[in-house]
Parts: sequence; C-alpha cells; structure tokens
Amino acid sequence: MDLLAIIRIAMRALARNKLRSSLTMLGIIIGVGAVIAMVSVGQGAQQQAQQQIAAMGSNMLFVGAGTVTRGGMRMGWGATKTLIYDDMLAILRECPAVQAAAPGSQSGAQVVFGNDNWATQVNGTEPQYFDIRSWPLAEGSSFTQDDVNMAANVAVIGETVRKNLFGATDPIGQTIRINNLPFKVVGVLTAKGTSAAMGNDQDDTIIVPITTLQKKITGQDWLRWIMVSAISREASYTAQQQITALLRDRHRIRPGSDDDFMVRNLADMADLADQQAQLFTVLLASIASISLIVGGIGIMNIMLVSVTERTREIGIRMAIGATEGDVQQQFLVEAIVLSLVGGAVGIMVGTGASFLITQTLGWPVLVSPTAIGAAVIFSMAVGIFFGFYPARKAARLDPIEALRYE
Repeated sequence: MDLLAIIRIAMRALARNKLRSSLTMLGIIIGVGAVIAMVSVGQGAQQQAQQQIAAMGSNMLFVGAGTVTRGGMRMGWGATKTLIYDDMLAILRECPAVQAAAPGSQSGAQVVFGNDNWATQVNGTEPQYFDIRSWPLAEGSSFTQDDVNMAANVAVIGETVRKNLFGATDPIGQTIRINNLPFKVVGVLTAKGTSAAMGNDQDDTIIVPITTLQKKITGQDWLRWIMVSAISREASYTAQQQITALLRDRHRIRPGSDDDFMVRNLADMADLADQQAQLFTVLLASIASISLIVGGIGIMNIMLVSVTERTREIGIRMAIGATEGDVQQQFLVEAIVLSLVGGAVGIMVGTGASFLITQTLGWPVLVSPTAIGAAVIFSMAVGIFFGFYPARKAARLDPIEALRYE
C-alpha cells in the first residue's frame, strides 16, 4: 500500500469522528502555540538586551577610577585620583588592541533655561567619545577639538534634557546655564534609552569639553573614566589585559596589591545577558512543553480507543492480505496526521499570541523560523512517540480473534 493511499484512509478515519479528532488535536495546538509564544518572548528579551548593550558603544571597554580605603572605610569606585590624561595617551600609544580612547569626568549640576530647570549629569570628554559610544546626533553638531583646547562653553545635550528644558523649542544655538555658567547648545544626541548594564537613563546627560568641566565646574585635574574602543569584539579581551598591565605599571602597583582602577568589558556584559536570556527562553519553553506532552498522551489515549473500536476492521484487512506492517503504518500515520494538523494550527495560534503579547503588554517578541521549525519537528515526534504503541497493538491483533470481535 502506497503512502498517499494510507494518508487518504487516515484522513477519512479521522473525519468520521470530527469532534473527537478536534479535541485530541487541542492539546497539540495549545502545546505548540505555547512553545512558540514563550520562545518568542524569550528571544525577544534576548534581542532587546543585546541591542541595548550594543547601543552603549562599539567594542567598548570602560576604564574607571578605583576605590581607596581610608580609616578602615572603603570609599567606593571613583574615589582615587590616579587616573589621568597621560594614562589615556599611554593606552593609545602602547596597547595595540586599542583603536580609540576618550577621557572623561562628570559632575551633577542644576541646568537652567528660561523659567525651566533640570537636575542632570554633566560629562566632560573629547569629540571621539561620540564615535566610541556609537552615538550620532539628532540635531546640530558635536563640539570640536578646538573647543576642547580653548575650554569653550559649548554643550551637547541628551534627549531627556531637551524635553525637560526646551519642550517644542529648537535648542540649537540657545544658551543654558550650568551652575550659573552660560553654555551654548550646539547639538542634541539621538535617544538611546535606558542602559542595560547600569539601568540609568542614558539620555539624561549634558556633554561638554573635558577641559571646560575640569577648569570651570569641578576644578579636578584627574579623570573619572576613560572610554576605550578595541579594534574588534574578539580583541576587546586582549585590550583589557593590555590596559590592566599598562596601568598597573604606570601606577606602580606592586604584585599582589589591588588595582586603583577598574576595567570593564562590554563583551562580558553582552555574554552574560545572552546566557541569562537563553536560560530564560529554555525555562519558558520547558514549561510550555508540558502541554505538548499532555497532548501526546491524549493522542495515545484516543488511538487506543480507536484500535478497540476498529478491531473488526483490522481483522478484515488482515484477512484480505494486509500485513502487520501495513496495519501498524496505518495507525501511526493517523497519529502523525493528528499531530501535524494540530501543530500547523498551533503555529498560527502561537504567532498570533506573540503579536498579541506585543500589542497588549509591550514586551518585545521575536518569532524565529527556527522556533517554528522546531515546533513542527517536535509535534511530529510527539505523534510518532505516542502513536507507536497503539499502532503496534493494532498490528499484533490476531486476525481470527479480530474478526470475531463485536
């Protein structure tokens, strides 16, 4: 008996009991739909985390001032004053894995424009900072190296600052006051949103030349941080080692002593976020897969009932020449058809549920072809696994006993 004939017979057999077949497929529909929806939620979260980390910068490393202990008290990160501008120049000069670097310091400040004011963070740096952070401008332009050399009172503002100070007013060319000092707004940064690593609003910032911040606002001649871009993601780990070794040597730190600085690699954060998202996806998929197992048990139960109901039919088929293999194949195909039809409907349900989650809850989802393909294969595997025993039982019926069955 050819496969197409077996499939046609299986479809007719299932069509004779439409309600029972539909209820049997319901478990598979729910299971496949739940798996696709949950995997989509997990992969969406993973993609969002990677995008947020990628938005922080290109192959970026963060070199920050370290901590010191005074009177038995650890003062926290940023307390040391040993990170200086020459350290940045040395990193560019002596670390082959480093492509670019930008110095930085920061200070909280109250910013005023007209009758509005806003408390924000003022960062001082150099123009290459925007390239390292992969942070383009939405309006205007960045300050220049000449502005840094002259300690000019110019500022680039984040989107949050723009909204709170200017509203519908065009900020380019306007004058704001930072700690009572006038600054001309030359650019507005593209919105980046919340940082995945720190959880802070990246757009709530004002960026000015490092010399302006140090000479006119903080009075500090040391750096709080240095942003570094490696030549590639893979080279970022080499760059991290080179920077650590260089700064320990420049700061005369003895072997076994703690660093007076810290070096953080964004690639580590990306890998950690990826691992957490994958674990989250696997957990959700595992929970959703329970309903697939329940659906498979339902298929087995219905197929066993079908074998009992069709015992006389099986006897007749064997009497006219059907082999055990033909009978087993017939019932196995029926189980697979139930699973595949249920899986196809489940794919549509899962895809629809994924978009519904996005629309109602605002969660990011990613319906991947891999998840759909895995759902199809899994639903077929469920049909084969749970349909094998009933099919085997049908094939092993004694033809004579089957013909006598009423």
